Amino acid sequence: MNPLKKLAGQTAIYGLPTIIGRLLSYLLVPLYTRVFSTSEYGVVTELYAYVAFLMVILTYGMETAFFRFSQKETDKEGVYSTAIISLVVSSVLFVALSWMFSKSIASALGYLSHKEYIVWFALILGLDALTAVPFARLRELNKARRFAYLKSVNIAAQIGLNLFLLVLCPYILRHWGNTFAGSVIRLFYHKQIGVGYIFISNLLASILTLVMLLPEIIKIKLDFNKVLWKQMLVYALPIMVWGMAGIVNETFDRILLKHLITTGDAMSQLGIYGACYKVSILMTLFIQTFRFAAEPFFFSNAANKDAKQIYADVMKYFIIVCAFIFLVVMMYIDVIIMFVGKNFRVGAPVIPILLLANLCLGVFYNLSIWYKLTDQTMYGAYISTFGAVVTLVLNFVLVPIMGYMGAAWATLICYFLIMLVSYILGQKHYPINYDLKKILTYLGLALILYLISEILKIETKSLKLIINSIFVVIYMLSVYVVERKTRISF
Repeated sequence: MNPLKKLAGQTAIYGLPTIIGRLLSYLLVPLYTRVFSTSEYGVVTELYAYVAFLMVILTYGMETAFFRFSQKETDKEGVYSTAIISLVVSSVLFVALSWMFSKSIASALGYLSHKEYIVWFALILGLDALTAVPFARLRELNKARRFAYLKSVNIAAQIGLNLFLLVLCPYILRHWGNTFAGSVIRLFYHKQIGVGYIFISNLLASILTLVMLLPEIIKIKLDFNKVLWKQMLVYALPIMVWGMAGIVNETFDRILLKHLITTGDAMSQLGIYGACYKVSILMTLFIQTFRFAAEPFFFSNAANKDAKQIYADVMKYFIIVCAFIFLVVMMYIDVIIMFVGKNFRVGAPVIPILLLANLCLGVFYNLSIWYKLTDQTMYGAYISTFGAVVTLVLNFVLVPIMGYMGAAWATLICYFLIMLVSYILGQKHYPINYDLKKILTYLGLALILYLISEILKIETKSLKLIINSIFVVIYMLSVYVVERKTRISF
């Protein structure tokens, strides 16, 4: 099978259920932004930013190390069991310590009256860390359908529980509060928990996912290879540093915002920023699902004599899709922005900045293959650490002046710089002949069409939608005309 066809197929298998599920999950944003105030949603935004950061620490690069050593070692089961046991021990230790010091942690974060949040999130993180390598194992074995099924069940459980706790329970209490149904609901539902029900839904979904993954987990042979584990750590820890720095780039702005905003309600602005960040979900979803399929794909094709050409082709088509997503979102932003509550729409100007930032991040993920294949993972740590420094400095400089717009610009500048640095170093250590002329043409075309749409400032909504749709068609036809002679059998 053509390698690119295989990658496209696996991306679809990994991605379609995830995309559908995430889009359904995205439909919870209108619910959140209408049920909760901007400041209440700010709590959700901040705490999930911490979750993203801690998840990198708790998995400490074991997923990528598992992929790499499964290719190198003959005892694949030994690699799997060693990685699983390592994560079980570290996750249990983390949950225990978080539980013991939950009050102190809650006080430090400004949530002293809600120390239960700390316990819930510790359990969520511990459970999700435990499932990281089993999910990686499914990807390594090309069991894309089971992977997608389990991910979809997790998402469906979260959505269902959110709807039950935030919509159905209040509805029953309002209309049938004095009936038997109302009495049953009162046994477990308490309105004052508020945003806590979002976290409870996540915890219950994580428990369900772990239970469903037990067939993969109990297959391990309880063989912990200490020598192999040390080798895996040497490979993985730089990736963890890279991941931590990357998460600083991705989410730390949402942690810093409430401390750096000098005017207005900081938590309210954080909630607005977090909600509008969600509008860039189509770009994020594509990059996420692409990564699920791409990492094992890149490793499995490393020995292919045409590997570098394959990687170059992947990059080109990746840019084509990302530029298309950017254009579609911005051409129909007047419709898409309606998904968030009215009080949140003031943050719409950050959306094109964040879309371009995520595009740069996706390119960086593509480029990162050079230091993974050459076992020079320290370069990934260096580049991401550089990006983290840029992010922190720019947030401290721009946020007090520009508010959450400063955070958005800091994100874009950071991702652009790490993308550029990774490209320059990659061409030195693992040169790939990327088709820069076409890549820049497609990206430039999407940006020009977007800018033309902005300059026109068409007030009539129906006319604006028609013209913007024409711009989308122009982009698609341009790609077709240029690429139709490319003989890649999909």
